[in-house]
Amino acid sequence: MKKDARIFVAGSSGLAGSAITRRLKSDGYRNLLLPDSSELDLTSQEQTEHFFRDQKPEYVFLAAAKVGGIHANNSYPADFIRVNLAIEQNIIHQSWLSGVKRLLFLGSSCIYPKFAPQPIREEALLTGALESTNEPYAIAKIAGVKMCESYNRQYGTRFMAVMPTNLYGPFDNFDPLDSHLLPALIRRFYEAASLGLPEVSVWGSGTPRRELLYSDDMADGCLFIMNLRDEELLPHFFSYPTPCFVNLGTGEDAAISEIAEIVREITGFKGKIVFDTSKPDGTPRKLLDVSRMNALGWRSQTALREGIEKTCIWYRENRFRQGEIGGKN
Repeated sequence: MKKDARIFVAGSSGLAGSAITRRLKSDGYRNLLLPDSSELDLTSQEQTEHFFRDQKPEYVFLAAAKVGGIHANNSYPADFIRVNLAIEQNIIHQSWLSGVKRLLFLGSSCIYPKFAPQPIREEALLTGALESTNEPYAIAKIAGVKMCESYNRQYGTRFMAVMPTNLYGPFDNFDPLDSHLLPALIRRFYEAASLGLPEVSVWGSGTPRRELLYSDDMADGCLFIMNLRDEELLPHFFSYPTPCFVNLGTGEDAAISEIAEIVREITGFKGKIVFDTSKPDGTPRKLLDVSRMNALGWRSQTALREGIEKTCIWYRENRFRQGEIGGKN
């Protein structure tokens, strides 16, 4: 991508989109299209069509999505499938109509079967049943991948996708109920330490293993792919039935109990951790096989503890000190 290329980051204020935006700006890209939801409703076909027609982006990072943890997915399944399907359909179709040079769709590792062989290869897609707690969201993400693949096959587009593992970092959602694992833990432990509580409750048994990817590493991987030459991309993304997507992760995982202990230490909480086994565990393990991405020449750089420390610092300085305790984000 040339430094003056018109680049649209859909979802630029979210966890993934904000990381991609930071990286683009730091790399000197100066013609970024960053409308927020008050300026552009991506679930609206009409508004999305007008945006593409008027702004004419050359490259698109499709990071916009409705996301959440187990509680949110269980509580709002219709919202998760409806909103995400609408966003993907509108952006991918308009990208084709307006002649976008390349599009990168951010999927999710939840697209894979609940009991997929570990570590999970890209070829595991659609080989088994999904985790029931986030099935509507996963189906929407699978549809986005298949839209990219189908447009490539029928129209010769250059639409690719990455399947990031569990993301975390600055600008995450730290709501105690609707957030993902790590931000929920960070908030709970800071609140417990501040209030002098004797214990922190963590959903599930603590035994499931999770792979976590720092959001700035994810952004680095996305720009790496967008800037590969055509001859490097063709055999990996555009040679059907080779998957048009690639896993994005660290290749390492940790038990939820281990992750909780790291957060406890960093936040300074002195009480004990209690695992609430009445709550669902979710998928027992979700470790991605990142060999395809490694073969392209990319690896993540941020170690788990380092990334959690950076995220805790950001949360402490941007949310916790602003009186978030007991309230909403």
